[in-house]
Amino acid sequence: MTENVLKEKNCTKSSLNIKESSKRTILALQHLIAMFGATVLVPILTGLNPSIALFSAGMGTLIFHACTKGKVPVFLGSSFAFIPVMLTVKEMYNGDLSYAQGGMMVAGLIYVLLSFIVKKIGVDKIKKYLPSQVVGPMIIVIGMNLIPTAFGMASENFLIATITLATALIINFKAKGFLKQLSILIGVIVGYLVALKVGVVDVTLIKESPIISAPPFNLPKFDIGAIAIIAPVVLAVFMEHIGDITTNGQVVGKNFIEDPGLNRTLLGDGLATMAASLIGGPANTTYGENTGVLAITKNYDPSILRLSAVFAIILGFVSKIGALLSTIPTSVMGGISIMLFSMISLIGVKTIKNDGVKFNFKNILIMVTILVLGLGSGIIEKRLGITIGIPITDTVKITGLSFAAIVGVVLNGVLNRN
Repeated sequence: MTENVLKEKNCTKSSLNIKESSKRTILALQHLIAMFGATVLVPILTGLNPSIALFSAGMGTLIFHACTKGKVPVFLGSSFAFIPVMLTVKEMYNGDLSYAQGGMMVAGLIYVLLSFIVKKIGVDKIKKYLPSQVVGPMIIVIGMNLIPTAFGMASENFLIATITLATALIINFKAKGFLKQLSILIGVIVGYLVALKVGVVDVTLIKESPIISAPPFNLPKFDIGAIAIIAPVVLAVFMEHIGDITTNGQVVGKNFIEDPGLNRTLLGDGLATMAASLIGGPANTTYGENTGVLAITKNYDPSILRLSAVFAIILGFVSKIGALLSTIPTSVMGGISIMLFSMISLIGVKTIKNDGVKFNFKNILIMVTILVLGLGSGIIEKRLGITIGIPITDTVKITGLSFAAIVGVVLNGVLNRN
């Protein structure tokens, strides 16, 4: 009798473990899909290998989690900030991107050095310059600046993008429990099936790809000219990193700037970029797409992001799966991205509201300044040809979010110095 009871308990326990493992696997795949489009887009635009980008994104994420004690639910993917300077270096060296790799590796090293400086100065001194009236608008700008990109992706086929977005929204607002957490994945699947039905998907690549193949890893080359062009970009993305980590913390409900510490997140980002550059991948950065997934699913388990990272590494070697994912139409990813990036902007609004920011003249001026500079500088440059920012080199300037954040921090320090 006792043996039967023990057997039943073991069977029940095994069933629960299988069920839990299945849930974790599906959630990890959802994160993989969310980051996939942007991560492979960077190498496609610059000429790097997409398989190496996937491998380095997974490897970089695991490095980041090791540096941050596994506490921060972040996924690292290809950084868009380095695209212009990578293309400049590519042209200078007759298409040889190895020199761009060398520049990005030095940029990663600078990030590592910054992490030690932050540790020496102390988080408290940094935090007092980043109150909610500065951080909230920064988060809004991060989301709003990404929405035009998502809209541009959706414009390739508005019908498919709308169906994808509508499916994800309906699941998110109407479903309950675990099904609600799968809104993004279900939206992408429905969008993909619709695209397949109307003949938008080209499956030739899936048929022609081998099952398994090793990515063509490539070592970096170093030249002072390439380093001088690429390395200063670190100054432009430093504030963006703070904004991304703060946004992630706001979503989860924890202060990751304090614990595990900004120095550790910077160290993880820097080492991940160095590792990616060493094998031929693009610079890594924390991904807003995956923060959007966290906000929607309400599942903040960092181990799920690590599982997703393992899948990304495997994906770098499994050509068939990589080919399948690469056939997901841009319009499908655009529809989902509109939802993800909108969620990020809403988090910024909640940050201002929940932290009880006083709407006095000083704080309103700070918030409006960040929003105008962060969102409007691109429009001014496009319409008038005037670039608002801080020049670093002849080809690199701190503009957009980074410039808005710096001005916001300085303005807050002056107006609220007491």
